[in-house]
Amino acid sequence: MKQHIEFSLNEANDALAALLKNQSALSAVEQAAALLIATFERKGRVYSCGNGGSMCDAMHFAEELTGRYRNDRAALPATAISDAGHLTCVSNDLGYEQVFSRYIEAHGRAGDCLVALSTSGTSKNVIRAAQAAKSLGVKVIILSGRPSEVLEALSDVYICTPGGKFADRVQELHIKVLHILIELIERHFFPENYR
Repeated sequence: MKQHIEFSLNEANDALAALLKNQSALSAVEQAAALLIATFERKGRVYSCGNGGSMCDAMHFAEELTGRYRNDRAALPATAISDAGHLTCVSNDLGYEQVFSRYIEAHGRAGDCLVALSTSGTSKNVIRAAQAAKSLGVKVIILSGRPSEVLEALSDVYICTPGGKFADRVQELHIKVLHILIELIERHFFPENYR
């Protein structure tokens, strides 16, 4: 059993080390932080979405912005597209591919930003959400685990974090990126919390 534990931790360490060496990904994270900061500066809202574990990451990202990350500070306007009533209504009536795009159509406004996660890079509902966002003038940040020409073309900032064969390593990298984004946002708006 111990060898499996060590293998898993080494695999996670290798994925993180590969991300740390990926200068284009690090630059994209910096660009994403700047875009999110600009969104909040112009009083825009941030929406986040994903499927399965990525939905949990999207929810965590939003609640850390509306609640707190490391220290007490003012709330920031962020919402994860995770309302059970909305998701079941839209998936039942219109199809699961539209669960995120319909929410953006209802709530998104020019000047807002969508943070969308897809470990596979092929999630149809994430693609539809990005398309809806672009049509409304909502900026789009995509986090994927595999290169996706479709999602990259729809994004203002595209962050690809390959983590290996399985989605769990990608999700671990995504949550690390999301935490970094939150920290950079807090450092900008609430520098006193980092002195």
